[in-house]
Amino acid sequence: MSYPYQIKSLEEYKKAYQQSIEDPEKFWGDIASNFTWRRRWDKVLNWDFKEPKIEWFAGGKLNITENCLDRHLPSLAEKPAIIWEPNNPEERTRVVTYERLHKRVCQFAQVLKNNGVKKGDRVCIYMGMVPELAYAVLACARIGAIHSVIFGGFSAQSIADRLEDAKAEFIVTCDGAYRGGKDIPLKSVIDDALIGNKTVKRVIVYTRTRTPVSMIKGRDVWWEDEMRAVTESGEQAEGYGQIEVMDAEDPLFILYTSGSTGKPKGVVHTSGGYMVWTNYTFVNAFQYQPGQVHFCTADIGWITGHSYIIYGPLTAGATSIMFEGVPTWPDAGRFWDIIDKYKVDILYTAPTAIRSLMGFGLDPLKGKSLASLKVLGTVGEPINEEAWHWYDEHIGKKKCPVVDTWWQTETGGLMITNLAGVTPAVPSWATLPMPGVQALLVDEKGQEITEKDADGYYKGNLCIKAPWPGILRTTYGDHERFKTNYFSTYENMYFTGDGALRDDQGFFRITGRVDDVLNVSGHRIGTAEVENAINMHASVVESAVVGYPHDIKGQGIYAYVTVTGFRGDEQSTRQDIIQTVSRIIGPIAKPDKIQFVSGLPKTRSGKIMRRVLRKIAEGETSNLGDTSTLLDPSVVEEIKNGKL
Repeated sequence: MSYPYQIKSLEEYKKAYQQSIEDPEKFWGDIASNFTWRRRWDKVLNWDFKEPKIEWFAGGKLNITENCLDRHLPSLAEKPAIIWEPNNPEERTRVVTYERLHKRVCQFAQVLKNNGVKKGDRVCIYMGMVPELAYAVLACARIGAIHSVIFGGFSAQSIADRLEDAKAEFIVTCDGAYRGGKDIPLKSVIDDALIGNKTVKRVIVYTRTRTPVSMIKGRDVWWEDEMRAVTESGEQAEGYGQIEVMDAEDPLFILYTSGSTGKPKGVVHTSGGYMVWTNYTFVNAFQYQPGQVHFCTADIGWITGHSYIIYGPLTAGATSIMFEGVPTWPDAGRFWDIIDKYKVDILYTAPTAIRSLMGFGLDPLKGKSLASLKVLGTVGEPINEEAWHWYDEHIGKKKCPVVDTWWQTETGGLMITNLAGVTPAVPSWATLPMPGVQALLVDEKGQEITEKDADGYYKGNLCIKAPWPGILRTTYGDHERFKTNYFSTYENMYFTGDGALRDDQGFFRITGRVDDVLNVSGHRIGTAEVENAINMHASVVESAVVGYPHDIKGQGIYAYVTVTGFRGDEQSTRQDIIQTVSRIIGPIAKPDKIQFVSGLPKTRSGKIMRRVLRKIAEGETSNLGDTSTLLDPSVVEEIKNGKL
């Protein structure tokens, strides 16, 4: 398979970027012509950021799974599409060819239809990292159902909130999942999430861990039984294997992400633009060549797994590794074992994982070749220089370009990144925007930054002034929230929520969130969501949550909490609060530090001054600004003195 739109030099990048800005309709129309469409589009792009309304390839008809699977069968049927590496290295690997993946997706699509799933229905998928998760995702897309994958670390309450918001009627899950040394009881979490639920009609359960589970008659069915019924009779069923022809703007999936309010928002991506964007960014950023093995270490519960384990690689006819476990189990050499075992060409992982592995020193690398590696990538958060150099030197042996990618759940795919070996790489800088991405820096009033700061950089809030094909289209069931979150801060611009620097070459460096959202180990967590969970604890009067620098996670969660009294002692109460947050959101949102305070710094109107709390958490206690206007300035001294 060839990629005529693959950029091969800095000059080609500059030319492509210029064309994408000057005539986006021709540029993206030409690229989209490389895919399989059932009907060509009427217009490449309609947009208005005021409403906001965005349409790509309007009137075009397609099915994304035809582009992931069917079109590859004549030439790639026997090629591995997915290589599955189990949690336990002693367990048998599974190699899923394009032909086998196509067959399994068609079978499970029929299972979904047999269980009443129709075009437009929402299907919640809560599974471990097994190939069946990919089958379920693609089967939904094949019949036009909207998939909503929920990361296996979320709690029953978090799942219940998402089920209610999406009005999901169907769930696909596993009895349990393996993750490192842990067994995660997925089905029992789903059972808890369904207490009081009135919309879910069917739960399909795949057997993975053989954990004893409760199966409710009339609601719960076994994956294996349903697949057996299809193989016995379903392949002769009317419509078996057929695709649902979708409009380019029909929703493909909902993925929930934390915002600056307590309620998670359902980001909606559609079929046509998302397909073109994930493929284009995958092929160009990683400089993917046919036959290479791509290893993205993310979980499919996050956007990275959607875009760069499933849709981007499969539309490109690539081989994608899917790993069930964690990088440090059974030892800290697991990634390196996988790279050597499968002769991995591209490794795409998070700075958090890199920093964690750095902590084990170089012993886990002994005896590991890593000679197959050609490209390294990072995702989820800005990578610090020390980690960048370690990754470059010890994993890439200084011969693999390091691709530092910045993007978001909302953007669908990579936005600002160097292209491997094609455009310059600068440690800890994301560098240049992808073609089609019109990035700019603005001040608090929305004016473009035109003057440099004392360090010689342009510094401001990162915005995008025109749509790219992968942009989200709405937040599910609440278009007004979509408008408020992304388009109301600055007129006629998409606001990313991130701050950034730009240098004279046009290179960008992301400096982190400027809103009330934390980036913990590459996962976005809203401060309001964590505060709401802390405040559910019986002893808590109020709380305020901020981020602070964390050696491994990048950003840690620092909670200032006022309580009515302690159960036993401070440490017991801390553990109770942590347990409460784990139950309500999930372990990923646990505060790293909880400081008990008698009060919080507030303005006279009652607004909590998080700016002051953030500075104290970061260790900056001398330059807190004017605190004399606070309702009770003395609490600031108390908080400073009690800092953990």
